[in-house]
Amino acid sequence: MVDVAPREVTRDQLAGAAWAALGGSRRLEAVERLTGGTTKGVYRLTMNDATTAIAYVWQEAENYWPAAEGDGDLSDPFSPGAGLDLFEASHSRLASLGLRVPEVFLVDRDRTHYPADLAIVEDFPGEDLMDLFNRDPRAAEPTMARLADALAAMRRHRAPAFGKVAQIDNGGTSRAASCEEAALAFALRCLDEAASRDRRIADARGRLGERLRELAAAVRPRAEYSVVHGELGLDHVLVDRGGNPVVIDFEELLYFDVEWEHVFLRLRHSEDQYRRLAVEDLDEDRLALYKLTQHLSLTAGPLRLLDGDFPDRAFMQGIAEHHLNQALAQVSVV
Repeated sequence: MVDVAPREVTRDQLAGAAWAALGGSRRLEAVERLTGGTTKGVYRLTMNDATTAIAYVWQEAENYWPAAEGDGDLSDPFSPGAGLDLFEASHSRLASLGLRVPEVFLVDRDRTHYPADLAIVEDFPGEDLMDLFNRDPRAAEPTMARLADALAAMRRHRAPAFGKVAQIDNGGTSRAASCEEAALAFALRCLDEAASRDRRIADARGRLGERLRELAAAVRPRAEYSVVHGELGLDHVLVDRGGNPVVIDFEELLYFDVEWEHVFLRLRHSEDQYRRLAVEDLDEDRLALYKLTQHLSLTAGPLRLLDGDFPDRAFMQGIAEHHLNQALAQVSVV
């Protein structure tokens, strides 16, 4: 049985790590848990001179996801993964491409300062890019333009193989033969999972499975693997003092088809928001396969999360319901 720590980290528990990260005569005054994370704890640290930083804590008690078969299998691009190794590999890759990512002040994998993997990184208090855009689209324009440039840099990069960045950069490979094969296997897995939890998906299971296979069969072979965040909502982009976009929540960074990124960007944002990030020359067949795959993923994932003790249940149920209906619409099921 795993010894699960309480899902709150105290000032005393992080005082030593904060001093090691930020040093000098500073001492930790306050620890504030930030909302939104599902796989790691995110805490704002405030020092006695008002300096702030962010602590990422990876431990069982901070992960709301119920365990499932295949978790942590790095040979599967879509296997849920979390942890310091993924964080460091993804951080390194994005920084190498010139993207603004939080500076890392401390990495504690030896658990010297806390009984779990820990990183302390740069803080960016204030609005994320989603909030800034919704409040003042004109003020957000320069940051949106720079984010579009960052996405272009990610797209231009060519990896030797597809899969999780942490896996490929360490010399590993993915189990599937192609991006579309990996996506199809993931989609069918999500379909099975969603069908086990919702009768409407169960009733349409055969038609959805058939449609997925049709879409996958239409995809033409390709071997160009870009850097893909995978869940790049504007709420996963902070803004620094110079107006630069700062990408966060990148542990699941992939080498994959660029279409995967743009399907999520379209699903996550309004037409006005996405227009500023849109690109040409995307493959329509891949877009179609990945769109249905992501609808099924965003149905199955939230439903599985609700099997546990995730607190904002109405919000997560709303995500599942929306994408469930979108998936059913793909096969004309009312």
